[in-house]
Amino acid sequence: MNEEEKFLSPNIELSVTDLEDIQHLNNPIVGIQPIVKKYLDAIKEVRQEANKFYFSDGTSTVQIRVVSDEIIRVKLAPNSVFLEEFSYAVPSLVEQKVAVFTYTETETHYQVATNTVQCLISKSDFFISFADNQGNITNQDYQAMHFEENTAFGGYYVYCTKKCNEGESFFGLGDKPTDFNLRGKRFQNWNTDTYSFSKHQDPLYRSIPFYLSLKQGNSYGIFFDNTYKTHFDFAQEDQNKTSFWADGGELQYYYIHGPHMMDVVKRYHTLTGTHKLPPMWALGYHQCRWSYYPESKLQDLAKNFRDRKIPCDALYLDIDYMDGYRCFTWNKKYFPNPKKMIKELSDDGFKTVVIIDPGIKVDDNYWVFKEGKDNKYFCRRSDDYFMEGHVWPGRCQFPDFTNPEVRKWWGTLFKELVEVGVAGVWNDMNEPAVFGAGSFPDDVRHDYDGYRGSHRKAHNVYGMQMVRATYDGLKLLQKNKRPFTITRAGYSGLQRYSCVWTGDNVATWEHLKIGSIQMQRLSVSGIPFAGTDIGGFSGEPTGELFTRWIQLGVFSPFMRAHSAGDTAEREPWSFGAELEAINKKFIELRYRLLPYIYAAFWEHHKYGFPILRPVIMLEQDNITNHYREDEFTFGDKILVCPVLTEGATTRKLYLPAGTWYDYWTHQEMEGAQEHTVAAPLDSMPIFVKAGSVIPEAPVMQHVNEFEADELIFQIYYSNYEVNSFHYEDHGDTFAYEQDIYLEKKFVVNGDINSMTIKQSIEGLFTPRYETYELKLIGLPFSPTKIIIDGKDYLGSLIFDDLKRVIITASKHFKLIQVIG
Repeated sequence: MNEEEKFLSPNIELSVTDLEDIQHLNNPIVGIQPIVKKYLDAIKEVRQEANKFYFSDGTSTVQIRVVSDEIIRVKLAPNSVFLEEFSYAVPSLVEQKVAVFTYTETETHYQVATNTVQCLISKSDFFISFADNQGNITNQDYQAMHFEENTAFGGYYVYCTKKCNEGESFFGLGDKPTDFNLRGKRFQNWNTDTYSFSKHQDPLYRSIPFYLSLKQGNSYGIFFDNTYKTHFDFAQEDQNKTSFWADGGELQYYYIHGPHMMDVVKRYHTLTGTHKLPPMWALGYHQCRWSYYPESKLQDLAKNFRDRKIPCDALYLDIDYMDGYRCFTWNKKYFPNPKKMIKELSDDGFKTVVIIDPGIKVDDNYWVFKEGKDNKYFCRRSDDYFMEGHVWPGRCQFPDFTNPEVRKWWGTLFKELVEVGVAGVWNDMNEPAVFGAGSFPDDVRHDYDGYRGSHRKAHNVYGMQMVRATYDGLKLLQKNKRPFTITRAGYSGLQRYSCVWTGDNVATWEHLKIGSIQMQRLSVSGIPFAGTDIGGFSGEPTGELFTRWIQLGVFSPFMRAHSAGDTAEREPWSFGAELEAINKKFIELRYRLLPYIYAAFWEHHKYGFPILRPVIMLEQDNITNHYREDEFTFGDKILVCPVLTEGATTRKLYLPAGTWYDYWTHQEMEGAQEHTVAAPLDSMPIFVKAGSVIPEAPVMQHVNEFEADELIFQIYYSNYEVNSFHYEDHGDTFAYEQDIYLEKKFVVNGDINSMTIKQSIEGLFTPRYETYELKLIGLPFSPTKIIIDGKDYLGSLIFDDLKRVIITASKHFKLIQVIG
């Protein structure tokens, strides 16, 4: 009898054991394990591929990748199958090169190390720790990484839990409207349209899954590069642990070593990029409202600014400039000749910025919709229906900005706007927001640059990819001019394409303080070019609140007033002549400080320095600074102390260690202590670090109103050496990428009877002016002699009312000696 006959024979007798082994067809799930969280187990296998090391427990695999001397990436594949290498946040990881790293094994651990940082992987339990090159543990797992299968969508929920130490604080995570120190709080990242958001409300408009830790004076960063809905718990559930997890995608995070907070942020920028230099006009004062229309309203607004001699560089058109809210169209009733109007505004020094939303009205007679429909550029649902939702134009479809072909097409749509003279574009509603539904359903499909995914994966990058398309399109259309773009929504890396504002805030004192904190948080989270809606978007500010907000706005990287259409108009002159004069004074201060502000942007772009720096970043060794959030520096020289309390006429503040000068009176004050200073409504406490060289420009009604024939520097005495930097270029082109710029370094030092000022210059740009006006501040002696490059100064010494000594020097000087 052959095998087949045996199987078919009805006379075969089966033993009891044989019967127990049979699985009946009506019980197919015998042996299938329940879905539970699975934790990594003891390591069974290790292999190396160049700077990547793979560790497996037999089921799951973890990749440890050495990115740089200070950055190590950890990536988990639950079933040992890694997704393809792709990130919108980190576009050039494959270009990272590491010169030196080592791999060693001990009885208990595997160790991957660079010259700066060690990654330790425990053999028995797969716990991962990081240490400095002295072996001091900086970050360690509380539990092994774990995951849980997602049966509804496929893939996994992925989790990482770290030890939280006593006294450890956490900062960053983007635009969260809460206390600056995140310890004791839990957050979610899911871009959300949040009109009139409240304090502690979460989530908001942006998802920035990057945070900094600080303990015992040492800092590190964690960047959890996952675009799905992510969650962070900073010792809220358990004071001994902090966790981050995601609803899908890979558990992929970068450990970024410090030990200084500044170093962590700069190294984060080596991954995600810095902000390109904006056009100089983008740093001026901007006026916006929902909405300025018809054109006579905009023209009257412009006339008021110029007649009142209040500087302003940009005016905005909100959605009412469009024909039925159709993007890339004009309402010819309100704006019959846009090109003529924009030309007239431009002749008077105003740039025009227009809003563009992602929702494209379903209308076969609308050329944008027809092009998108014919080319299949709009998002679709899982069953191939179009993603449709209602926004301002009514029923709309939405481009898939994760498709590079769609992004290229979108960029071409700005051609007519650029041709009529539009200078900048403001992308709104790109969380994406949908009336009623909130956002897109999870089953919407996206190209994701060829890596495919549902909206669960693409939601948080949708706005970033929209403004990327806008930026790239404008860059092509405006030739060698720097684009100016604003986005409401975004993900890590959005700074490569756009600035941001904090969204639809409220005209309250609480929101003034929230805005100050949000800008600091965005700055240390890698988004330097940010601002608030000055005066609050919704609600009605008092004149005092608006003025205090203008004062904060001077030291906001992005300075724009904006308000909702159902509120009273709020221009700098809206609250009476007395407050108009104060508002004008501070807007003029913004323009005087533009050379300093511009240099701070250069230091960010080239070197990765944050523009706004909270006190904790300046003095991270001081434990009392962990909860300071009311002062910050703009760049590294000017300390800003906004007045955040109604009716205040004094301000208690903290000056970091060192010597500082009151900007207004030049009074010398010592740091490392708190002071109470006068803060009447027509002033705001501002301090300058001793030894600083602060460039100033003459007040203009708009950037480049005229070319200055002399550059002004305020030079503050110091009895120790201090370096300052100044930067100049054309102001609106990309010539700086070919070294057509000037970077100037000043070194100030002094003693009881003298002060020296040294200057060195790099770059190829040639400014028109030939001389500097130097204002020497805080000299502890009366100068009797000044020597410039070895020759006695023959000009007159001018002493002004503020006891400044004023001299004139060639822009080429190398050494000035001031002798008492």
